[in-house]
Order: sequence, then structure tokens, then C-alpha cells
Amino acid sequence: MLKDFEKKKREDKEALGAEIKGYQSTLLGQQQLLRDAKLPVIVLIEGWAAAGKGSLIKELISEIDPRFYNVVSPVVLPEADERYPFLYHYVKSIPEYGKITFFDSGWMENVVRKFLRHEITKTEYRRRVRQVNEFERQLRNGGYLVVKIFLHIDKDTQFERLRALTEAPETEWRVTREDLAQHKEYKRYMEAYDEFMEKSGEASAWYILDGSRRKTAVRDAMKLLVTRIDQGLRSGKFVGDPYYEDFPLKEMPKLADVDLSPSIDDEEYKKELKKLQTRLSELHNIIYRKKIPVILCYEGWDAAGKGGNIRRVTYSLDPRGFDVRPIASPLPHELNRHFLWRFWTRLPRTGHICIFDRTWYGRVMVERIEGFCSEKDSERAYNEINEFERMLTDWGAVVLKFWIHVDKDVQLARFNDRQNTPEKQWKITDEDWRNREKWDEYETAIDEMLEKTCTKNAPWYIIESNDKKYARIKTLKIIVKALEKACEDHFERIME
Repeated sequence: MLKDFEKKKREDKEALGAEIKGYQSTLLGQQQLLRDAKLPVIVLIEGWAAAGKGSLIKELISEIDPRFYNVVSPVVLPEADERYPFLYHYVKSIPEYGKITFFDSGWMENVVRKFLRHEITKTEYRRRVRQVNEFERQLRNGGYLVVKIFLHIDKDTQFERLRALTEAPETEWRVTREDLAQHKEYKRYMEAYDEFMEKSGEASAWYILDGSRRKTAVRDAMKLLVTRIDQGLRSGKFVGDPYYEDFPLKEMPKLADVDLSPSIDDEEYKKELKKLQTRLSELHNIIYRKKIPVILCYEGWDAAGKGGNIRRVTYSLDPRGFDVRPIASPLPHELNRHFLWRFWTRLPRTGHICIFDRTWYGRVMVERIEGFCSEKDSERAYNEINEFERMLTDWGAVVLKFWIHVDKDVQLARFNDRQNTPEKQWKITDEDWRNREKWDEYETAIDEMLEKTCTKNAPWYIIESNDKKYARIKTLKIIVKALEKACEDHFERIME
């Protein structure tokens, strides 16, 4: 790749200028076609320090309506200061359908620089390369067009440009210590960039452009972008086939086989509740200090008792260290992105607890049954969800998923109680009754969901909730046990 790259010969400036204007005009016309086709585009511009990434982006956006593109320059924070998963800052910046996002450096620079700085281990490096491939494949299969460009310059050219920048007072600030370190270790960086590109081209290819010829690089980037967009517009919005990976799964019972008779008496309930809430409060302080993120996922039948269960969990938590995220139908700007985007943007920082009241599993339940997504989208979601949750646990998060389970008769009794009690009527809707009519369809979908997504790293727990008090105690016991284990395992993880 880079080591075998040959410089381009100089070309006539006037001819290059004419070509660039032609491509700018084409790109301007494509903008409206992208909007109409709802085709989202991500352009990742990576490359050497002083290779001209910012100048290239400036030329690419020069004729585009600024309402329909965004330029993102993610900062490569030191690993010690990073409070979110590695891909968080990139995923949250993906464009809505029909728009373009330009990344001025991104996940490649992040991974390579941190690895060469020894901020991440070789094991973590491999994890992040795998996560990049998964991220790009999910984007591509979800209809995104991803164009990845690397601007290449040789060491001598980089030296001349860095010197020119540092000698001018108005541009001296643009040269960082990292830029100088990169130049000093040019060969080592080149080998690392080559390795990353070779290992991260599964879903979308890399294009290496000659950054030593600025106008040539602009022309080549323009040509590449308009060609790729034209191909995307002609072939229609791509929807990928389901991708399957063998995740280590735990066996789950069918819902119909779950015994819902367990219960607890009031005296035992009060004693256990106080003990578990006290212990959870202690653990909350420990996980904050150790910066362990915790994600609790609640799904279940309507009127199964999710809200009351969540209240007993949050009662003992410091309100500054947790969030409850109630998930309703996606808003328009959420519908116009990959389905996992709205959950990525709600993830907790390290040391915090996030409780999702309904989750990404709507993709394989309500969206599947009500026809809000295609069968292919729903089938593909199982693997994408498993990858998402593996990324969370690789990051160090504790991920626990609860299915709050009741039988049909108990649900009916609780529906009627809500309907007939004025202060509870807000809890019951026509949609609840409609969903109840599809109980059997939902049960089939839930059984499949539990079977395909109960991974060892992010397990499901069926919580018997015909007796709400029993359900609350069981849930608290699971959370306390998992957090105790996470605190014990923390030292081993950071020493990997």
C-alpha cells in the first residue's frame, strides 16, 4: 500500500482546475438526488499530518449547500480521559439519510495513534479493528455509502510542510507534538497505517491519494466521490443480507415453560429489599470510583411491572450517577439513521449507570411484528445487536437484560385495574389492548430473541413477575451479584 505508492506526475493547472469545476458542478446536482433517494454518505479523510486533509475537505464542500452536510473533527483524547466507548464520537456523528458527513480524521487515526503511544494493548488494538469492520459493515448494510480516503505524502514533503507551518506565527499552532512525533517515527507510522488499512477494508475499500500534488488530490477525491455517489444512486439504497457470527450463547427456556408461581411474603420482602438496596448503594460508589459503566435493559409485557421494578433499583442510587432512558417510538431524526444510533447517543459515561426502559430489541419485536422494518432488517438486527453488546462489554460495561414476565390472565387483571382506577388510567392505551391481541405473535418473536441474543457476555434474565415483589428482589439480587463480580474482575481487566 503506502510503501509501494508512486507519486503522480505534475499535471497542467488549468486543465486540473477545469476538471475540478466540472466535478463540483456534478456534486452540486447530486446533492438533491441524494436527498430524494435518502442516501446517506460518510466521507472519511485520513492521512499524514500536513498532508492537506483540511484543505481537501474545504474544496469538497465548497459548492454544497451547507444545510445538508456536516464536517466533524473528532479529537483523539488520551485513553485515560475517554469516558465513552471508542466508536461513540463517530457513531453519534453519522448523517441523517440524504445528507453527507465529512470526517477530518477518524477511527483510523484514533486506533493507530493510541496503539503506537502504548495507550492500548495489542489485544485491544485487534478488538478495535474488529469493531471498525463491524461498524462499517452495519453502515453499509443499513444503506450508508462510506468513502475512505488516505492522503499520502513522503517524509521529505511532510518535513517541508511542517517547517513552513511552524515558521509562520499564524499557523504555528497547527503543528502539535503528535505531528512532530509522527514525522520522527515516519516509517513506524507508515507500517501501522498500512496494517490498519489492510485489516479494515472488509466492508469498504481504502483509496490512497497523492497529497503532494494538492490540486491533483482534489481532482481525484472529487472524481472518486461523484463516481461513488453516482453508483449508489443508480443501484438504489443498498440493504445488506443478514450476517451471522457464532456468538457464545446461553440456553434459554421458552416463555410458555417458565413457572410464574414464585412469590415472597411481605416481611421477607421488606427485609431483603432494605439489605439489597443498601448493598447496591455501596456498589454504586465503588463502580464510580473504578469507572465501570453499567447498562441495565428492561423489556417485558405491558403491565408486567417494569416501572415499579426500576424504581426499587434507582431508590438506592446517587441521582448524579445514573439515568433512566424511557424509549418510545423513534422521532423523525432517529428514524433517518441506523436503528442503533439513538441508543449509542444515550450510553452512559464510565462509572455511571444507564437504565433503558425498552431498548434496541424493539427492532426484533414491535418493529418486526408491526411492519415498521423489513424482514431482512429484522433478521440482520440479531447479529448487529450481539456485536453492539459485545462492544459494550469489551469497553468494560456490565450489561444485564431483564425480561419482565407475566401470564395473560395477570396482564388482563392489571389492565382492568388501570382502566378502572382514575389515577392509573394514563398507564393504559389503545395500543396496549392491540398488542395484547397479538400475544402469540409477540411470544414467538420474544422466544426467538431470547434464543439468539442471550450471549454469555450480555445475558438475558427472565424475571417472574406475577408477584411484583418477588420480581423486584430477584432483579436486585442479579444486579448486586453482577456488580460485585465486575468490581472483583476490574483489576484483572486493566492489567490485560
